[in-house]
Amino acid sequence: MQDAVLAMLAKEPSHGYGLRARLRQSLGPLGESMNPGQIYVTLSRLEKAGLVVCERADSLPERPDRKVYALTPAGQQRVSAWLAEVGWPKPDMAEFHLKLVAAASARLADPVELVAAQRRELLRRLREAQQAIMAEPAGSRAVLLLEGVVLRLQADLRWLEACERAWSTAGAEADDRVEGE
Repeated sequence: MQDAVLAMLAKEPSHGYGLRARLRQSLGPLGESMNPGQIYVTLSRLEKAGLVVCERADSLPERPDRKVYALTPAGQQRVSAWLAEVGWPKPDMAEFHLKLVAAASARLADPVELVAAQRRELLRRLREAQQAIMAEPAGSRAVLLLEGVVLRLQADLRWLEACERAWSTAGAEADDRVEGE
């Protein structure tokens, strides 16, 4: 959650309510269960860690000043590191989805390239698991666990194919809009 919040701030400084709305929109139905206070706790932790700074912003007279959060240089470095990392064996699909959304919206990285990096890592791990299965002695019960790992990797690879198709289409549509202007 912290990394996703930081990545959302990479596009532009924001207040907690705006960040929560962007996260909920990015996650669709999965974002409905997000606790409203969770974003503020996360922002407080990030501020204590020196990854964001908070300033008061002028707002409407009937509303108190809002806190607006922005990335520090350390926060920018952490976002870059988060975008570069690939996760497995327990990938968080929602986090990876947010990584793609944040990378695209803030123009931090090409989502299709992030998908490709994740695919390379999963393919490497798939080869390792398949080799481990072949190395197991006949009748080994460990094969069942290794087969589970292979099936999970194959499912994750299929999901990455869907991600690549969606982000490739989104990129092409954005290019068409720019050329048409």
